[in-house]
Amino acid sequence: MGVKGKLIASVEVKCGGHLVHDIFHTKTHHISNICPSKIQSFEIHEGETVKVGSVVNWKYNDDGKDKISKQVIEAVDPQTKTITWKVIGGDLLELYNSFTIITSCDHQWTTWTFLYEKKTEDIPEPLVLLGFVLHVTKDIESHLLK
Repeated sequence: MGVKGKLIASVEVKCGGHLVHDIFHTKTHHISNICPSKIQSFEIHEGETVKVGSVVNWKYNDDGKDKISKQVIEAVDPQTKTITWKVIGGDLLELYNSFTIITSCDHQWTTWTFLYEKKTEDIPEPLVLLGFVLHVTKDIESHLLK
């Protein structure tokens, strides 16, 4: 059994959290155009949109390395503007037994929560990935403010 962890970070978004949520929920395929140096592609493998049960694949560049993350959408709550993504394949599972990403947006904030179980105690906390998603959020904000 590995070591469980939880990281939470919020970033202020001047464009409004509802617009950021809209990008992640209904216009996810645009993210690779908004920040192409970070996100190479987003594909839906099962399902038609980002909804519960959809299986998606991200190709991204994290800390100078090309990576892949396959995820299933576990929950979407339009009231709280929250999406829960469970990682089911890709690079993260080389280091972690489980990894869940939760995005939630309110009036002026986007919050990222990582729930994970490291395979060993020596595995680092996913702080670089947390910084990465915060930068993606700021890229989306900049795009929306244009």
